[in-house]
Amino acid sequence: MAGGRGGQEGSGARGGSEVRRRQRKHRGVRLGLSITLALLVLVAAGVGWAYMRLDGNIDTFNADGISGDRPPASTQGTNVLVIGTDARIGGNDELGGGDKSDIGRSDTAFLLHVYADHKHAVAVSIPRDTLVEIPPCKLPDGSWTRPRTNTMFNAAYSVGESAKGNPACTQNTVEKLTGLRVDHTMVVDFKGFARMTEAVGGVQVCLPQDIYQRDLNPNRTTRGDQIFAKGPQTVSGQKALDYVRIRHGMGDGSDIGRIQRQQAFVASLIKKVKSDGLTPTKLFPLADAATQSLTVDPGLGSADKLISFAMSLRDMDLHNTKFITLPWRYQGERVAIVHPDAEALWAALKADRTLDGQDAGNHQSEQVGATSPSPSGGAAAMGTGISVAVYDGTTVTGLAARAADALKQHGFTVTGTTPAMVRTQTKTVIEYGPGQRDQAEKAAQVFPGAEVTSAAAPGINVILGRTYADAPQPSASSATTASPAPTALPTGVAGTARSADDDVCSNLSYG
Repeated sequence: MAGGRGGQEGSGARGGSEVRRRQRKHRGVRLGLSITLALLVLVAAGVGWAYMRLDGNIDTFNADGISGDRPPASTQGTNVLVIGTDARIGGNDELGGGDKSDIGRSDTAFLLHVYADHKHAVAVSIPRDTLVEIPPCKLPDGSWTRPRTNTMFNAAYSVGESAKGNPACTQNTVEKLTGLRVDHTMVVDFKGFARMTEAVGGVQVCLPQDIYQRDLNPNRTTRGDQIFAKGPQTVSGQKALDYVRIRHGMGDGSDIGRIQRQQAFVASLIKKVKSDGLTPTKLFPLADAATQSLTVDPGLGSADKLISFAMSLRDMDLHNTKFITLPWRYQGERVAIVHPDAEALWAALKADRTLDGQDAGNHQSEQVGATSPSPSGGAAAMGTGISVAVYDGTTVTGLAARAADALKQHGFTVTGTTPAMVRTQTKTVIEYGPGQRDQAEKAAQVFPGAEVTSAAAPGINVILGRTYADAPQPSASSATTASPAPTALPTGVAGTARSADDDVCSNLSYG
């Protein structure tokens, strides 16, 4: 009996020990699950906090000022207007100087075209002194301005003379200039720029010479201290801002030279971000710094939308990310647009073609070459309502009639075909009267390489040159059934491009 009881007690002890082990195991599992859940809650809360912080940083501008007369939306890539402003509010006066009561001005601007394949992109800088047409813009009191012609591009941002500027007006102006629909607009001020360079740990630049304080401020009577040493170096914050804003002490002292330096800097910044890796740990400090001084259109007015757009660019190829400047020439102290090179550039972006003429979006049926556009579909309506007189500046029989037929196929009304007074014309010239520049530029699309120039008398006149006579003419069948083969842009446009992977010390002629 005693032995039996001892056996039972031993069995019970072993059973109790097993129960206690299972209880400890279950408690361990429950504790592990609790810790895991707690960590998940903390991570979710952290993500939520991060999004709330970024959301709180972002400012949007009023979309009511965006024109109702806009280019049609396109599925061939995305166009983003980036405006750098020297507004002297929110601490920016401490970085850029100036008066806090001053109105906001656009210091730099470029149109970024992200191709449909999200592996190619091109940023087109628009010089601030470029003479353009500024369409009607909305004022703070709700009224709209009259169109302004032959006006400097950066004046659009100052319409309304408000401290924060007028990004909607600049967007309207870019759409009028390019014929491209701007999908998103971003405004970055001095402070935001400086913070972004600090967030990535600095950006590498390269200088062709030593730079002193007087180079940044030409009003100084003495050279001052050295700001930068010759050669490659890493800059951030105020020094980065000084680098991209120096104008008079580097290169030719022009705004064009400064634009090229800014392009090199942005390329270097992109390279740095890509090399660090597009991880949340790396991206959050950059996003936090950027959004604190970023103003965007309502389409990007939340952290979710902004991050989604940024992540869509993660596969962008550095070599295929290009920087160029709108085709330009000096006109006195201002900058004039070179035609028809500018139109060829806008046509390439509209067709999602790269600078070397490749189709980056696989839109084979929608390619548009640099030759005369096909007179089918929308192209046939290009000249609707536009009257053109044709003058033959050569001795080639039937040339004026051929040009008249080409114009009519594109919807133009030809008022007459007569010999020109001078019959030794080399290049085709298109003259336009006051307020008719847009009409002349449409006519120029029928005559690739034509020069567009203003005249005192009203009307559109096409003076044919030998270049048009010598140009190969498409057959009637090919003109209506096939799209032209893609072609590269003129060398003067594509040949000046800088890639994001270029060596930081290459091509220092820009200063």
